Amino acid sequence: MIHLLPLAGCVSYTRHGVAPILDAALRDLEALEAGGVDAVLVENFGDTPFAKTAPVETVAMMTAVILRLADAARVPLGVNVLRNDGAAALAIAAATGASFIRVNVFAGVAFTDQGTIEGQARELLKLRCDLGAEIEILADVHVKHAAHLTRLDQAAVDVDRNRPDGLIVTGLGTGFHATADDVETVKRVSERPVFVGSGVTAETVAEYRHADGFIVGTSLKQDGHVGAPVDVVRVRAVAAAIAALRAIR
Repeated sequence: MIHLLPLAGCVSYTRHGVAPILDAALRDLEALEAGGVDAVLVENFGDTPFAKTAPVETVAMMTAVILRLADAARVPLGVNVLRNDGAAALAIAAATGASFIRVNVFAGVAFTDQGTIEGQARELLKLRCDLGAEIEILADVHVKHAAHLTRLDQAAVDVDRNRPDGLIVTGLGTGFHATADDVETVKRVSERPVFVGSGVTAETVAEYRHADGFIVGTSLKQDGHVGAPVDVVRVRAVAAAIAALRAIR
C-alpha cells in the first residue's frame, strides 16, 4: 500500500499543493519496490473523514500523483478511491495506465461510518467496457469498517456472481487481523483469486495457506504505525514470509 497524504477536497488538506504528497508517495514506492513487492495499491488514505464518492478536486490531484508514480514504478499499480468511488478509481486507472482497482462495496449493502453504501458492480463493469480498459477489479467481501446483513459465505456468493477479478477478505478495520477461517470460507464459494486485505504481518502470513495474495499496509510502516513512511526492512520481512509460504505449496 501507498497511503497518500491528505489530498485537495478533504478537511485535512494543507494547501501546499501536490509536491509534498508526491514526494512522500515516491519515497514509499522506492521502499516497497526495494523490499520486493509484486504490485503497489495507491489509496487516498489521508482523506478522513471520507465522502461516499470523492470530490472532483480529489480525483484530479490523485490522478496527477498516480501519473507520476506510474512513470517511476517498475511494478504494476492499482487504485483505490475511498470511501467507495469505483468509477473514479477506474477513470484514474484508465488515464494513468494502472492495472487494477479495489472496490470496497462492489455488491450488496454495507452500513458504514459514511452511511449506507450500495454496490455498484453493473455500473463499473459497464464503465470498464466503455473505457476499453483492461483493468482488473478486486472486490471486498464484508469490507472493513462496516456492518453487514448477510453471512460471509452468502456475501461471497453475491460478490462472485457480479464478476470481479478477485475477492478481498479483511478484519474489522485497518490493521485488524483477518481470520484464516474467513479466507477459507470465501475460497470454498469462489474460484476467483482471494486476497487477505488487512492485518497481514510477517508473522501471520503463514496462517493464510489458502490465500492467493496479500494487501499489506500498516505492518510495512516504520514501527508498524499506519501514518509513518514505509520501512524497507519490514517490507523485506513480509516478502520473505510470502516467498516461504509459496515454496511449501
